[in-house]
Amino acid sequence: QVQLVESGGGLVQAGGSARLSCAASGRISSTYGMGWFRQAPGKEREFVAAISRSGGNTNYGDTVKGRFTISRDNARNTMYLQMNSLKPKETAVYYCAADRKGGYSHLARFYGDWGQGTQVTVSS
Repeated sequence: QVQLVESGGGLVQAGGSARLSCAASGRISSTYGMGWFRQAPGKEREFVAAISRSGGNTNYGDTVKGRFTISRDNARNTMYLQMNSLKPKETAVYYCAADRKGGYSHLARFYGDWGQGTQVTVSS
């Protein structure tokens, strides 16, 4: 079982940037598709972005297209999420997830491994 640990969250001003990391224990390169989801208080978990095994294909939620960039470094077993032009409504706990079948779907049910999440708070 792969273990995922997110980092990089914190307090950011509206319009600012943050970079999240997801470190995976165990080998994930060339095997798992990876994704980022977020959940705000009282709301359902929302798809943010996903990336294929090799990193050559990506998938973004409509609300973050053009502002967020997902990437991965398989040699380091780490995935990243660069977030720019952040908005207060994007305050949430951000989770990374892994799909053992290598997919990069926007649907949470395809991801079997999840991190504990990292809080991102965007102040106005």
